[in-house]
Amino acid sequence: MKLTVFGATGGIGQEIVRQALADGHQVTAVVRDPARLSVPADGRERLDVVTARFDDPEALRQAVAGRDAVLSGLGPRSTKQVGVASRLTRPVLQALEAEGTRRFLAVSAAPLGPVPKDETFFLRYIGTPLVSRVLRKHYDDLRIMEDDMRRSATDWTSVRPPRLTDKPLTGTYRTAVGTGLRGAATISRADVAHAMLAMTGDPATVKQAVAVAY
Repeated sequence: MKLTVFGATGGIGQEIVRQALADGHQVTAVVRDPARLSVPADGRERLDVVTARFDDPEALRQAVAGRDAVLSGLGPRSTKQVGVASRLTRPVLQALEAEGTRRFLAVSAAPLGPVPKDETFFLRYIGTPLVSRVLRKHYDDLRIMEDDMRRSATDWTSVRPPRLTDKPLTGTYRTAVGTGLRGAATISRADVAHAMLAMTGDPATVKQAVAVAY
């Protein structure tokens, strides 16, 4: 497939790029600083690195034109950057609509989803409420992003992981379409990337929020 990756220098974005190249896909990585993108030598002939600003609609349209899917790992690197997920995703959605590129997947967060009926006592009453209060502004921003996705003409998927780690790829995790996962506490960035690539061709995830966790 021909894929475009936004947020390609972030933890999940770089994993998407690496795994997509390893799987034989043609990848366009959209970055602000190409020096921050580190990928193995194997597969680089199928990688195009594009430096584009999010206030440049023409550059964004070129980056998504003719692609089979666009995947986004856009999000804040620190609490000072809260608000970037919705602000940067909005022009990407506009570019997708202008070019008629339909498939779009973006990273969101597990606390935005419904609490499973069989959720553990700790996560239902302590863990999730505490994290939601501490990161309230971040989750509010992700809700705006998801609302924009729902209103768009794209075949979107919102991918909702819990706490992210830098552990290696396992390929073994749980997913749930339209609901939460009991006991969802962590997942590695590598496995989130793996799940997103798997969902790219899965029609059951279109126009759905999908929880992913160990």
